[in-house]
Amino acid sequence: MLLVYLRYTLAVIRSFRHKGLEEFFRSGSKAGIQPRHAPRLQLQLGRLDASDAPVAMGLPGWRLHPLKGHLVGHWAVWVDKKWRLTFSFIGPHAVDVDYQDYH
Repeated sequence: MLLVYLRYTLAVIRSFRHKGLEEFFRSGSKAGIQPRHAPRLQLQLGRLDASDAPVAMGLPGWRLHPLKGHLVGHWAVWVDKKWRLTFSFIGPHAVDVDYQDYH
């Protein structure tokens, strides 16, 4: 039981910018996302929730990259075509998790 407690206190997604993505993460509702993105987002959100640094999201095919401009300090992974999952970290916690048409 202690391991479960430590996992949830040490590395979890702390905040979302996209309400539909948050609802998908918490309940599985696809109402606020592109339904065809659900399988990939489920994998990416699961990995992000278990990560303690951006580099943990650098899996093959996810195209992890740091953002520039007004989003310096944020990272993105590829979801599909123009869609990205973006996030930043404060310590070991993912924050400002967003789902956006990036270009």
